[in-house]
Amino acid sequence: MKILLYNPDNGVTRNFMPHLWMFLLQALTPPGHEVVLIDGNAHPMNEESIALYVREHRIGLVGIGAMTRMIAKAYRMADAVRAAGVPVVMGGPHVTEMADEALGRDGGPRHADAVALGEADETWPRIMEDAARGTLQDVYAPVDDVGKERKPSLQPYPKIPWDKIKLDQFNLLPSILHPLLKRVGAGWGTFRIVPVESGRGCPYGCEFCTVTGFFGDSIRFRTNESVVNELLLLKARARAEGGQIAVFFIDDNFAINVKRTKSLLRDIIAANAQVHWVAQISANLLRDEELVDLIAAAGGKWIFIGMESIDPANLADVKKGFNKPGEYAVVLDRLAQRNVYAITSFIFGMDNDEPGVAERTLKAIRSWPPGLPIFGLMTPLPATPLYKKLEAAGRLTRPKHWQEFIPFAMAHTPLKMSIDEAHSEVRTGWANSYSPKAIETAVDSLSHKPLGYRINILIARLCFRGIYFPQMGRSAWLKTILENQRTILKLIRQGFRAGLQTAGR
Repeated sequence: MKILLYNPDNGVTRNFMPHLWMFLLQALTPPGHEVVLIDGNAHPMNEESIALYVREHRIGLVGIGAMTRMIAKAYRMADAVRAAGVPVVMGGPHVTEMADEALGRDGGPRHADAVALGEADETWPRIMEDAARGTLQDVYAPVDDVGKERKPSLQPYPKIPWDKIKLDQFNLLPSILHPLLKRVGAGWGTFRIVPVESGRGCPYGCEFCTVTGFFGDSIRFRTNESVVNELLLLKARARAEGGQIAVFFIDDNFAINVKRTKSLLRDIIAANAQVHWVAQISANLLRDEELVDLIAAAGGKWIFIGMESIDPANLADVKKGFNKPGEYAVVLDRLAQRNVYAITSFIFGMDNDEPGVAERTLKAIRSWPPGLPIFGLMTPLPATPLYKKLEAAGRLTRPKHWQEFIPFAMAHTPLKMSIDEAHSEVRTGWANSYSPKAIETAVDSLSHKPLGYRINILIARLCFRGIYFPQMGRSAWLKTILENQRTILKLIRQGFRAGLQTAGR
């Protein structure tokens, strides 16, 4: 049987990396089946094109995974596939919590022939068998013999053949940037960010987050050897094809067990398995200087920190009081001293936010080392404690906001500002962080660093700008490049001068 695994886009921004679930399920597919992967962020498709694709390629089953913000597109694509006569199985956090919606049991239309609840590591082979026999069940759940949910162990971990998988659709580099990158050195024909996990689960249970509900509050880890071998495989591929590969550790909190993380990082260093990588780590864990030393030595370049707010009252409100805003500057300075920088995430529209919260946040950000600030709105996702609290209080303005996805739009009424004011705060955050002037300032602040660091922050800012400002096509990218040509040309000139100085020695 030929299987298509499809991840939809949301029509707002291209994700910077493919989603791990597709590669993991491909590795878990029993022999005798052929699996094709399409990520809508890299290979845009609409309902007509996916229906044509499954007919022309004689697809026997389509698997679709989607987060809440992508679910409306996922349902439309699933409907088109089913109309073409091909069965669809859907999974992911949203479908797990809203299975009746996907199956049409809530009074709405049916979108899926089957749903996979929770982590599908153990249920996927069974789904394959049933699909091949034409006996798909409605629901597949990872439960034991007495019906209790069972979380799959990550030992042993499926081997994903990164050396053989086609990754052509995931090259992130616009050709217009090639002249600049050549100044850094050879090996920049391609650049890809590849997802890797070293563990699953999070014990924190933040009020707005779906992670603990989906993966659980007990942490499961892969062996160090398994992770190291995967990094070595990716490093060898990058070398063989003359390109660059970076890794995003998608663990919900990469350093949740600091002792184990230190052990893994030491093993990466010992095996010379360093690649450039990004990981999500909460600020409280980065107090540990030895941990930060090991992060830098093991190839860590960017750390995603969910700061959420600079207001302690907001953080306590959403059960994230372990974040201490007074420590943010110290943590970021500690990282920057080791040439590791931060992706700092903020949420506006929290219950203690008032008009002006964006400027107050930006004032703090300007005092920190250059990084990648991102701004979003408090969003009640289905089945989270936040959703239930707002529903009980009658504060939801769009109870099923995912059915008509509107990017950067609130679905409930904040307490101390209007919805329009919250939207304005987000616009202020993005506009003041990703204007040509802001990008130039960030690049210039690293003038004491080698050229590569300045190019790194430039490319990262240009990419992250596209999370909020439309940057889906070539024309939008060209416009962005032209708006930032002053900074780009400045770096090209600096690279040219450095090259002449090196040649003259």
